[in-house]
Amino acid sequence: MTRSAGRNLLGLAGLLLALTSVVLTACAPTAELPAAPVAAGPEIRVVSTPVPLDAGNPQRLKVGAFAYAGGVALADPVTDRLHGLSDLKFTPDGTLVSVSDFGDLFEGRLVLDAAGQLTGVSDGKLWPLKRPDGQPVQGKAEGDAEGLAILASGDRLVSFERQHRIWLYPAQGGSPRPAPMPTSLFSENEGLEALTAYPVAGPDAYLAGSEEGEIWLCRLSAACDRFAALLGPDQDYGLTALASFGDGSLVTVHRTFDPIRGARVLVSVYPVRMLKARNPRPSAVLTLEGSLTRDNIEGVALITAPSGAARLLLLADDNGSPQQRSLLLAFDWVGWR
Repeated sequence: MTRSAGRNLLGLAGLLLALTSVVLTACAPTAELPAAPVAAGPEIRVVSTPVPLDAGNPQRLKVGAFAYAGGVALADPVTDRLHGLSDLKFTPDGTLVSVSDFGDLFEGRLVLDAAGQLTGVSDGKLWPLKRPDGQPVQGKAEGDAEGLAILASGDRLVSFERQHRIWLYPAQGGSPRPAPMPTSLFSENEGLEALTAYPVAGPDAYLAGSEEGEIWLCRLSAACDRFAALLGPDQDYGLTALASFGDGSLVTVHRTFDPIRGARVLVSVYPVRMLKARNPRPSAVLTLEGSLTRDNIEGVALITAPSGAARLLLLADDNGSPQQRSLLLAFDWVGWR
């Protein structure tokens, strides 16, 4: 949860959204989708409820150049811990990995129908994130995980708010250790929301972004340097997530909220050539507002759809509120080819 506008989401977003129901020639993402559903795992039971793109027009399947590829609301009635999911990425074998505001790590598998549309998440597993001393993180102040990146080595990076830091969780297991992060001063609830591996700059490179839209290029072997500023249309929009294409082009998520229009979301695709421009302009924008299904979108991942299109997975953080939903929405971008 971020920014002064975003802080109102806990009490207001669910109420309003319940009323409204609510090219690149870059290398395609490398992670592949599973060919068939995977049986649910023993750790947690994930219940997936399908949601339409447009509650006012359930037959609608496109928003500009983006084709809706299915979406679900996720819940876990057994442990009641599947809340606050703030980012997601995929491993090369197609495992979905996410982190939460409450200090948890979630893994699962996408379930697709015969047409390749997203219909659910299965094989759910949930663990507490660990501290360097091997103990679970404690409380919101220590466990407010916001960003996730998976490096080529399999190491996972997690950015945290409140106690601002980036920790590296080794691929082979074991306790985390601090990773390089920007030296900027962040307010308590407006830290490094966005994180993504950036292999075009090296196998240990990653991008870290603040809600204000400032992005830094970091490496495990070096300090972080300012990389770009990718802003929303006005100061009310905060940057919440990043994902990268193979050639270095980026997908960003900006989100805002007000009590009249509810949550509004912009998902933008920036060609790599634009990232150093004085005023970077995206080549494509997916806008979620009005009657389109949405919530507090704080995560994005890029994978390859069965059709070969670039598939964007968007994840909503429900803030642990019964008035909000943990949404997972899929969009195939036809403009990349």
